[in-house]
Amino acid sequence: MTIPAAISLVTLGVADVAAATAFYQSLGFELSTNSVEGEVSFFKTAGGLLGLYGAEDLRVDANAETSVPAGAFRGVTLAVNVASDDVVDASLQVAAAAGAAIVKPAQATEWGGYHGYFADPDGHLWEVAHNPFWPIGPDGRPQLS
Repeated sequence: MTIPAAISLVTLGVADVAAATAFYQSLGFELSTNSVEGEVSFFKTAGGLLGLYGAEDLRVDANAETSVPAGAFRGVTLAVNVASDDVVDASLQVAAAAGAAIVKPAQATEWGGYHGYFADPDGHLWEVAHNPFWPIGPDGRPQLS
């Protein structure tokens, strides 16, 4: 097994989700109805999705406060969305075998999904996630409304 070579989602840790959302909307980015006002915003792009999430919330979600060297967390995570919890587990095993550090083992989320994080050798954080509410399209990307 390998991890799909697809970036599903780039999440930016932002100081103010509402203000950042307004900024990207003013640029013409289309806000997905899967967004949660004031908490997390998702934008459809020609490539993967763009997410906006509170910077501190993102740091905590990625377990960066304990698993990434001080100053290494850049406030950005990359995500690969997959079709099942089993694929999340297998993908994290592949990452670990390739030399990644598992910074957050796979686990259920409060939003009904399943995910884990790994850090590449330079400390970039990758989330591998299964979101049962985001079907994976034929192009390997989540299909949001």
